Amino acid sequence: MNVGTRGSQLAIPCWIMRGGTSKGPFFRARDLPAEKDARDAVLLAAMGSPDPRQIDGLGGAHPLTSKAGIVSTSDRDDVDLEFLFAQLQPTSDTVDTTANCGNMLAAVVPFAVESGLLAPDGDFTTARVLTLNTGLVAEVTIQTPLGSERYVEYSGGARIDGVPGSAAPVEINFLDTAGSVCDSLLPTGNLRDTVDVDGLGPVDVTCIDNGMPLVIVQAAALGRTGQETVADLNKDTELKTRLEDLRISCGKLMGLGDVTDRNYPKMTLISAPASGGAFNTRSFIPHVCHESIGVLAAVTAATAAVLDGTVAHDIAELPTGAQPAVSVEHPSGEFTVRLGLDPAEPNRVMKSALIRTARLLMAGNVMVPSRLGTPVSQPSSSSQEHTE
Repeated sequence: MNVGTRGSQLAIPCWIMRGGTSKGPFFRARDLPAEKDARDAVLLAAMGSPDPRQIDGLGGAHPLTSKAGIVSTSDRDDVDLEFLFAQLQPTSDTVDTTANCGNMLAAVVPFAVESGLLAPDGDFTTARVLTLNTGLVAEVTIQTPLGSERYVEYSGGARIDGVPGSAAPVEINFLDTAGSVCDSLLPTGNLRDTVDVDGLGPVDVTCIDNGMPLVIVQAAALGRTGQETVADLNKDTELKTRLEDLRISCGKLMGLGDVTDRNYPKMTLISAPASGGAFNTRSFIPHVCHESIGVLAAVTAATAAVLDGTVAHDIAELPTGAQPAVSVEHPSGEFTVRLGLDPAEPNRVMKSALIRTARLLMAGNVMVPSRLGTPVSQPSSSSQEHTE
């Protein structure tokens, strides 16, 4: 597949991938404009934003299906692939590349094999992926049972809540995720802060970033149980107004400045576990309640739970050991995160690992108006793509 014009339209190679509980188009970086504004214009046109239904593009009219991935090989010796995640919104013309997405990260290595950027290596292929958004590095392992053939195994017995059926596991090992967007794991310098909320008074929160900036608050502190349905929370305008006021205040405390027009920090309501997990969550991304919880939000929330002194630790029911498997409950099930704790510093998390799944949904060309320009493209050949 090559970039080319067809009358008034531009055809750009595109692979639509599901990664975890998200999905969206993936592109090779070489097939898109290098200049940011031109690239963003192509992404907006491809997704059909801004429009609530995204009827004129590939978007699914929801933040979880308004995402895109851009991937290239890396010149660094310690990195195989470079991944730029783009968060779009159905109703705005913004393209946010400042935060990470662990769900879409699960699709990067399958995409790289499918698109010829990466040659499989035996029955299992492991690649080190650098997320350009924040500098996060992860080792991602997928199944490639035909070895050197360009083939990814998508069928398997791994199940993740929020996705129907089962699939082959995608193993993700995050390396040094503390302070992905903020300056440190605890950007305010505190395990908890007290912030005034209009109509409620002082509320305790934990501001933390172990892959995703979060503001964690006990649901009870906002007059909720934390067991409400996603639909009910999305209709709860009083709660959403208070959460946004709290988010803006905490954004300043976290050194992020005015976050009014940013997709982070995410807001996470926590409550006691209801189904045998460590604690229960309701995650806002940031203005819509998540049907489950994002990968890096789950990692960050689990990290908060193991840190003695946070609002999450107060109610969490945690397993013991140096590598606890922390079960994070969410509206569609649970998400288990295995944390590696530093034996010398119990409050220091050295690594985090988890299982996701991914699947190729479509391969072809996405059509955008030709007025957006013709990106520079190289001829397609298997040998070139595997070594570029």
